[in-house]
Amino acid sequence: MSGIRLITRLLAFALFLCGTCVLTLALLVADRVRKQPTDKNAWATFCFRQACRCLGWQVQVHGQPTSGNALYVANHISWSDIPALGSLTPLRFLSKAEVGSWPVIGWLARQAGTLFIKRGGGQARRIKKTMVEHLQAGESVLVFPEGTTSSGLAVLPMHGLLLTAARDAGVPVQPVTIGYRRNQRPDPVAPFVGDDSFQRHLVRLLSLPPTCIEIVFHPPVTADQPVNELSRHIHQEISAGLKRIHSGEFDTCEPLPVRTAAGPGLSRLP
Repeated sequence: MSGIRLITRLLAFALFLCGTCVLTLALLVADRVRKQPTDKNAWATFCFRQACRCLGWQVQVHGQPTSGNALYVANHISWSDIPALGSLTPLRFLSKAEVGSWPVIGWLARQAGTLFIKRGGGQARRIKKTMVEHLQAGESVLVFPEGTTSSGLAVLPMHGLLLTAARDAGVPVQPVTIGYRRNQRPDPVAPFVGDDSFQRHLVRLLSLPPTCIEIVFHPPVTADQPVNELSRHIHQEISAGLKRIHSGEFDTCEPLPVRTAAGPGLSRLP
C-alpha cells in the first residue's frame, strides 16, 4: 500500500512541478511583453496551495494573518514549512542559500522572489536592508530566526537582528507556530534535520499516510521595543503554541487538504 501511495504522490508532485514551471515561464513571458513585472506573490500562494493538495497534507489553521503586511516569524522544522505557510497568505520567504541550488525547486523559489541567506556568511545586515525594502513596499516577509531546522519538539534560540527589519519598516511582527502531528503524536518523520537530502526526505514523507500540519497565528506585536525583549516575547509565544499543538489540543484533523479553524481570508489571484 505504501508503494502505491508513494508512486501516486510522486507522480502528482512531478506533474505539479511541471505545471508550475510552465506557469512560471508564462509569467516571465508576460513580463517581457508587458514590460513590467507581474506580482507573483498571489500566484505563489496559489501554487503552494496546490502543492499541499497534491502531497496530501492536512493543514489546520488557528488564528489568522494580520490584515496588512507584516514580518512573520515562525519556528522551523522542515522544508515543508514553506509550502504549508505560503499556502495561507502571500509571503516572501527568507531561506538558506542551499535551497537555491536544489533542482527545479531552487529555480522556482528564485522566480517567486525568495530571499536567500548563507549561514555564517555575514550577510544578515545586507539581507535585513532588502527585507526592509520589501516590507516598505507593502509585502509581507517570513523569517525563521532559529537559523536552522529542529526536531519540532521545542523552539531553538532565536537570532534577533533580522527582527529589527520590522521596526525599521514600521510594520508589526506576527509570531507563527508550526507543528506536525501523526497518530496524535509529534510526527518523527516530518523534521528535516542533519545531513538529510531533500529527495530522501520527500520519499519517506510520501510513503506514509498524510501528516497533519498545525499552524497557529499569534496576535501581532509592535517592533518598537528592545530587540532582546522582542525576541524573548516571540520565542515565548511560539513555544506556547508548540506546547498547545503537542498537548493534543488541536488533534481534530479531517480528510481535507486545507482546513482553517478561524477562516482566514485567502488572497485573490491578479
